Amino acid sequence: MLIAGQLGISQTKQEIYMLFDRYEQQGLLFNMNFKEASTTAGKAAYRGELVLVEGEVGDAAGRRKPPTEVMRGAVLLSDGDKLEMAAGMLNDVSEVPLFFEKYGEDLVPGAKLLFFVVNVAKPLFTEFGGQTSALIPLQDGMVWNELIDELKLEKGDFKGQSAADKVLTVAGAFADYKPKYPTVGWDEVVATKTNAVREARGPV
Repeated sequence: MLIAGQLGISQTKQEIYMLFDRYEQQGLLFNMNFKEASTTAGKAAYRGELVLVEGEVGDAAGRRKPPTEVMRGAVLLSDGDKLEMAAGMLNDVSEVPLFFEKYGEDLVPGAKLLFFVVNVAKPLFTEFGGQTSALIPLQDGMVWNELIDELKLEKGDFKGQSAADKVLTVAGAFADYKPKYPTVGWDEVVATKTNAVREARGPV
């Protein structure tokens, strides 16, 4: 087995990828961009889409149809078998509970959570599933670009870094992420959601 000593750490590759390997085996990683170990012991990053609701079983072999709901542009950081950070884009505030139903048990206490939500009324913090999440309105845009803007990072902050270490840098930026957004109860978040829909992209 490949040892991750090249990264100066003792875990095997299998141990580093433990959480994301499990997700992949369960069919929860979709349109994967990358799944990669960082240079910090035990931490790995994933970018791609994250399944919130699986598709129906499509044949006798148990193969599923494409998922019906995903978190697009997901940016995840794991530490061993726990999820330390999650960001991505959701079409509706109703998808926030879907994320916690699926992945809440894997979150570390005080996980770094930021979701761009098409129809949330305003930038805010809310409590759900024992965690605090930032919800930011967004109808169109690239999650990664919006995320680094929201965290006030610049291209120079990522100079010379691997794809996984860039995610590590994003996670580190949450230490200084203290926008003056209101904290809103979940019932109010749902009650005040807008009619906004994701901007469709047609052929160029």
